[in-house]
Amino acid sequence: MLLIHQIPPKPDYLRVKISRRLQRIGAVAIKNSVYVLPAGDATLEDFQWVLREITSEGGDGSVCHASFVDGLTDGEVEQLFRAARSRDYEEIADAARAALKASPARAMDADLRARTRGELARLRKRMADIAIIDFFGAPARSDAEEALGRLEVRLRAAAPAESDGPRKRPGQAIDPSEVRGRTWVTRRGVFVDRIASAWLIRGRIDPEAEFAFVPAEGYAPKAGQLRFDMFEAEFTHEGDRCTFETLVVRFGLQADTALRAVAEIVHDIDVKDGKFARAEAPGVERLLAGIAATYPADADRLEHGAALFDALYASFQRRGV
Repeated sequence: MLLIHQIPPKPDYLRVKISRRLQRIGAVAIKNSVYVLPAGDATLEDFQWVLREITSEGGDGSVCHASFVDGLTDGEVEQLFRAARSRDYEEIADAARAALKASPARAMDADLRARTRGELARLRKRMADIAIIDFFGAPARSDAEEALGRLEVRLRAAAPAESDGPRKRPGQAIDPSEVRGRTWVTRRGVFVDRIASAWLIRGRIDPEAEFAFVPAEGYAPKAGQLRFDMFEAEFTHEGDRCTFETLVVRFGLQADTALRAVAEIVHDIDVKDGKFARAEAPGVERLLAGIAATYPADADRLEHGAALFDALYASFQRRGV
């Protein structure tokens, strides 16, 4: 899908404003004043809003579906997207490494912890924003995730207080009775990993679980609460595992082959590293995107997402996967 525009010379700020807007929606330039996005309802709406901003200031333009007959190929256009997102991921990785270098493993005082925590939260937010517009899976994402993971491990090691969560015992699974009847807290705007994790928590770990949805930054857990898929959570990404995989491992659920198949799909959608290359992942992601678009409330997303994962799990059980 193409946006072809002409921006008037005045006001001076308009060109910068439109350029930043196009960057935020993930568009890339293929010619001067010609930008491209993958075709779709959401990307069409993004381009239409940009065009409205341009025309409201006296500019002109068009949005159109395009098929290249000669010159650029689809593969070359996709590579433009990967290159743009790789640069974004490299910036995140460089910033995370700089923060890690400035944060010694020992003797991290409260002020430095607070600054490092704030930087990590900023980079995580930036990472989430970039992932939304990473339409074709830029390979540099894994490096950025690794750098952020190392910074998060450094902060955990420097944390002064014990968690209210279950005690870790090397090599031994957590007994679900240790977490029965808790309030499980995660970030607002739940999507793949958090929806799947909530389904797993209520279905296999804590049938009495209640869920709370909080801002991504600045939340202090209360007594009896457990956090998942958020900064400094008791259960979150570990190494290259997404939160769902972490829960499967920490609660000793790996023997369930159908559950492992679901975990591989969740990993491929959430981490986007192609580790398992599950053929079902794009379809499941599309269905979850539809749920998220239809139900803005997090509790409704969990309810309808649970039905999806119930059906997915049952399909693997019937196939004896």
